[in-house]
Amino acid sequence: MTATATRATPRAASAPRRRRGGPRAAESRWGLILAAPAALHTLIWIGIPIIVAFILSMTAYDVVTRPEFNGFANYATIFQDVIFWKAVLNNVIIAGVGIPISMFLALVFATMLNRAIPGRGIFRVMVFLPHITATVAVAMIWLWIYSPSTSGLMNTALGVVGIGPLPYLTSPKLALASVILVTIWQGIGLKMLIYLAALQGVDEQLYEASSIDGANFIQKFRHITIPMLRPATFFILVTSLIANFQTFDLIYILTEGGPANATNVVTYRIYQTAFQEFRFGLASAQSVILLLMLIVLTFFSRRIVGGTDGD
Repeated sequence: MTATATRATPRAASAPRRRRGGPRAAESRWGLILAAPAALHTLIWIGIPIIVAFILSMTAYDVVTRPEFNGFANYATIFQDVIFWKAVLNNVIIAGVGIPISMFLALVFATMLNRAIPGRGIFRVMVFLPHITATVAVAMIWLWIYSPSTSGLMNTALGVVGIGPLPYLTSPKLALASVILVTIWQGIGLKMLIYLAALQGVDEQLYEASSIDGANFIQKFRHITIPMLRPATFFILVTSLIANFQTFDLIYILTEGGPANATNVVTYRIYQTAFQEFRFGLASAQSVILLLMLIVLTFFSRRIVGGTDGD
């Protein structure tokens, strides 16, 4: 009888472990099954192209002839490419000026629209409309606005006060600022929508408790609203940085990187290298550099904002 009890003891001890691990194992299996399509899509359309681009970046390739391995020669060429680093600088300027301004305006608009104000539905549509409008259409509208003749909207408005006409897109001093203005105008809508959704998730009891303690609007905004919006701010900052360094169609239509490379950006420089100079190996190396820059920017964005958990 003792031996029987001894043999039964391991079974009795292992049964609870199976009961505890069963649901967790099933949950893990279903998690893997549900994540598999997205993981497969990422592997095929992102992972494999990155690997191919890295391989091509170590070759001299012009599509016509077979790729010839040249090691890190393309990367050495990039470090001597003045136009490429000018494009990087332009991207940094566009991001450093345009993103903070658009995020600030988006937060202001979201705070306003989070309150019961007349016509807020129409205002939401007006602010969000530029984001859902095709970038080609946006660029064509701003080409008319920036038209150097007096028929352009901007020069017509400035002509009323005796200024202009100004060469917004053909002057090296004005072209980059003009492009930044367009990116701000187009980017506010999505940022505002994300901030608005985040604001509606803030517990009203926090504001009520702070009102009892005598906090004014600015103090509530600084100590409650901004900390609670930290995850949304991190998301907006990272996606805005990535979108900024992927800007192509807007530059292609407005300025084609000119004048004198004043508005050239990284993606447009990659396009020039690949499809105008037919140096696909060098263009692949430039793409790898762009990927590394985005990884570094994402890391520092997380450090600056403080992550996504609000800590």
